[in-house]
Amino acid sequence: MFSNFPRLIVFDLDGTLIDSRHDLCNSVNAMLKHLGKPELPEDVIASYIGDGASMLVRRALGDPEGDAHDEEYVNGALIYFLDYYRAHKLDFTYVYPGVMESLEAIRVARPETLMAVLTNKPVNPSRDICDHFGLSGYFFQNYGGNSFHTKKPDPHGLLTLMAEASAIAGQTITAKETLMVGDTEVDVLTARAVGAVSLGCSFGLAPHRLEAAKPDYLVGSAKEWVETLGVVLRN
Repeated sequence: MFSNFPRLIVFDLDGTLIDSRHDLCNSVNAMLKHLGKPELPEDVIASYIGDGASMLVRRALGDPEGDAHDEEYVNGALIYFLDYYRAHKLDFTYVYPGVMESLEAIRVARPETLMAVLTNKPVNPSRDICDHFGLSGYFFQNYGGNSFHTKKPDPHGLLTLMAEASAIAGQTITAKETLMVGDTEVDVLTARAVGAVSLGCSFGLAPHRLEAAKPDYLVGSAKEWVETLGVVLRN
């Protein structure tokens, strides 16, 4: 359990707040089918998620380092994927059990604590999904993978949120007062880059990658967020 309650909590989206695996995998396979390529198993595609749409598409095309395909081909594939996903992002996606209850418990117990979203998913679908499920009201900000010139695990987005939260709070929020919650090593590395605390969600999309990164805390469900933070979850 935390000794000092964080003043800023930053959540990843896919695999942390929402289970978007099926819709993302369907969109990747629709792209591959459009290009005349064989579809991939969901487990394989899920292992590619976490570093943004462009890298997801590259990996699905068998181009993990960005060397094998020309940019025009990759960009065309990316556009098709994004267009398809935009239309189908809510077909099967749902909020993980315990997320809404935990966010509400945190807000009630610690109204002074600020919460935000930092995802590598493009910002517009991230905000649309949060709006659809009623998540947006808990967050003072929602930044995506195209909100900045870099993506996680580069710390720029997290540092920006820390600065914005400090301005709202009227005093500096330090890295030790900041908690990054996510389901992949990307989130752990983002927190580590600034000296923030990391909380890993093993119920997400990449539990093996997450555990290998050794987050400061590890939970098996969203309900355990409040237990880790020392907040009472009322049914």
